[in-house]
Amino acid sequence: MRKTVQLLLAASLCGCAATTPVPDSSGQPVDSIPISLALEEIITAGVRQHLKDPVSAKFGTMLAGERTVNGRQEIVVCGFVDDKRASVRSGDGKAFIAKIYPDAGNSFKLVAMGGESPNAGLAVAGACRSAGLAIEAKTS
Repeated sequence: MRKTVQLLLAASLCGCAATTPVPDSSGQPVDSIPISLALEEIITAGVRQHLKDPVSAKFGTMLAGERTVNGRQEIVVCGFVDDKRASVRSGDGKAFIAKIYPDAGNSFKLVAMGGESPNAGLAVAGACRSAGLAIEAKTS
């Protein structure tokens, strides 16, 4: 009986080894790249899918960079888009940050888009800056 308890206790402790946490690589800076016409088409088509009025969308400044995260290549894009429903005060429009995965058929993922409030645009601009793509959101 005693040996059985000891074996069960030893077996239950096998899964208790400490592991090192995986570092968060989302803040990893990117290497700046030019935006080709093909990349611009992927970006504009992807962002338009998230707008209330995609036909009237006008794109402003856009910056892109690439990096490898956990062995997967990604292109990070930051920029501005304006549509009819955007606030007149917003100047350059709503800030956005997106990712494109070339190894997955150039799949597009919108990470965040600033809304009508200035704080949302500032948060997106801050995320872009931490990735190494310095865009400036206007607050008025």
